Amino acid sequence: MGHLGGLFLLIPLLVSHNIWGAAGHSLPACRDQLEFRCSGGRCVSRLRVCDGRPDCDDGSDELGCPDAACRGFRCQDGGCVSGSSLCDGVPDCLDGSDEAQGRCGVLRCKKDEFVCRSRRCVSLRFRCDGADDCGDGSDEASCQNCTAGSFLCGPSAACLPRDKLCDGRRDCPDGRDEGGDACGPAPAPPPAPPPACAAAEFRCGDGQCVPQAWRCDRAADCSDGSDEEDCDQNECLVNNGGCSHLCVDQPLGFLCDCPGNMRLVGDSRCEEIDRCLESDVCDQLCVHINGSLTCECHRGYQMSPTTRECKAKGDLAQLVFSSSEGMRWISITGAEYRELATRLPGPGPMAAFAPNRTLYFAQKGQGSIFRVSMDGKPQEPVLVLKGQGSVTGLAVDWIHQLLYWTDMKDGSVNVGLLGGSAQRPLIRGLDKPTAVAVEPLLGLLFWAESGSSPKIERASLDGQDRMALVTSSIRNPVAISLDMPRQLLYWADQEKRTISRVSLEGRHRKAVVESNGYLDRPFGLAVFEGFVYWSEEVTRSVCRADKHSGSHFQVLLNNVASPGGLVLLHPVLQPNGPAVCGGSGTVCQHNCIVDLLSETPQFTCSSPGAGQNSDGEIPSNAHTVSASALHDPAFAGILSLTVFLSVLLVGVALWWWREEFMPSRTLTLQSFSLKESQDPLIQGPPMGPHTCSVKGTLLKLDLDCE
Repeated sequence: MGHLGGLFLLIPLLVSHNIWGAAGHSLPACRDQLEFRCSGGRCVSRLRVCDGRPDCDDGSDELGCPDAACRGFRCQDGGCVSGSSLCDGVPDCLDGSDEAQGRCGVLRCKKDEFVCRSRRCVSLRFRCDGADDCGDGSDEASCQNCTAGSFLCGPSAACLPRDKLCDGRRDCPDGRDEGGDACGPAPAPPPAPPPACAAAEFRCGDGQCVPQAWRCDRAADCSDGSDEEDCDQNECLVNNGGCSHLCVDQPLGFLCDCPGNMRLVGDSRCEEIDRCLESDVCDQLCVHINGSLTCECHRGYQMSPTTRECKAKGDLAQLVFSSSEGMRWISITGAEYRELATRLPGPGPMAAFAPNRTLYFAQKGQGSIFRVSMDGKPQEPVLVLKGQGSVTGLAVDWIHQLLYWTDMKDGSVNVGLLGGSAQRPLIRGLDKPTAVAVEPLLGLLFWAESGSSPKIERASLDGQDRMALVTSSIRNPVAISLDMPRQLLYWADQEKRTISRVSLEGRHRKAVVESNGYLDRPFGLAVFEGFVYWSEEVTRSVCRADKHSGSHFQVLLNNVASPGGLVLLHPVLQPNGPAVCGGSGTVCQHNCIVDLLSETPQFTCSSPGAGQNSDGEIPSNAHTVSASALHDPAFAGILSLTVFLSVLLVGVALWWWREEFMPSRTLTLQSFSLKESQDPLIQGPPMGPHTCSVKGTLLKLDLDCE
């Protein structure tokens, strides 16, 4: 018992010793010029040094202080020097205590300054210039005196012959023999060559690029008129006139033409004619057979017998929008209007996760992202991600349960888990990104930029395989939205005051809604069934129009206080199904594992059986995210040691209590059955009808199965 009592006393002492001992290995840093370090390591204010009262535990702040008997400064070795010699850069005490760092502090001069012995900082240009700028001559000490035919490399450096000056080689250690002071201003770089013109462009004599279609059109488009010279030649003989297919020479100039199954786009490029998109009468599926068109609907929709429109089955869709007065929702017909949440940070972009009816939104110009549930009464928003940027667009990948957003301040597209436990930049270097959309069933990500070169691009979900969809006749795309049944992308251009669409490959472009008085400053955009919906800040309204032609225009709601982003909620807008796993184009037969911690986001298919739960069901997605690590390694080590010793102490105490107070007998626990793990990521082997009897002590269990 005596040994055990000593053990109980020893273990807490060891724990305390490790905790406080580890903390004592690192002394706090004293602030230069402001604090004095005691011999014991403690920091005290310099105002308390030599004030007649010891503030250090060892009294070191009162050692070597001036005293009346000395009439100056008393050195630590007992000597006495003049008070003016204190901290003058020259040690006057035999032990150097008048210049000790702890008393005088550390003098910090800039990189381009020289530290004088008098503790003054002077510019390096004054070093070795023949004048005493320090006041003690230290800036002129140990200086080289070069002859008239040589060049001084620097203070205390060698003299360089003049023929090595400005010869293109660095002979001085700091390269000053090739610098501007010695060699004069660098010659101007040669003018950059004029930019290369595109295949469909003509290069003017002054390097300007103009469309080939302007060549020989009897109007001088080049500043030097070179586009109207030599017009009697056959322009089609040179690069096919810049035409993608057919080039037709004219008496003056030429024309680009296309085969019968194609049409001309932009004066020089041909693209295949999509009879369905050309006629643009079907809401969704379109079948072209023998010159006739047949319209059909996707699964989850049914065709109206009167209008031949595709209508979603089930309840009516809800249109949710943000404003300065809170979040509201309205039915797509405008018949119902209801409050959803009042305390919002302000209008901004929005996205929805339909399976649990959760909305994600951000305040315009801010970096934080919030969420709120649409089920039940109005709720308080919950902070999901806290950032310092400026979120301009949001999109939810409902298959892989990821959140994508654009950040205008950082010029990036970012990705994170819906729960907010992990996030990372995905694409950087963008010029004012404004909006983002995602199509996980095809594995595609879309975003818009409104900077100096406005454009709309796409990539795979991992940010790879970038492709430009729209680069011309676009000025300020502020919102984008997908028409998934037809695989079209719509965008609102705030400067052109239009809503246009294009295929997911960048073809079949068309302006759908043009300026009608309600497109002066659009903000949010959504497409559903046969309509395109948008919010408008100038007229303070929520509107919709036919997605094919812009007809059937309707104002759903007026007098909205600062309308922001909007989103449509209906199960058909986020259908389940086999989805592309990342940028490989692979459709997983089982799980798609998303790893946001690797150098680039990784989407990989899991093997059969991985990720199944106890019922054999396969979740649609799994994530790989590391737990947060402690920032202080020393504290982590102390904490680990403390936990280990605490567990050991409890174990020893229980063993001692059993030995002292329990009768010596074998402890037999009641038999029990080992069941299959309920962790969906752990698949255990099936158990037989037999059970295992567990016998033993608290320190050792022997499992004997019959």
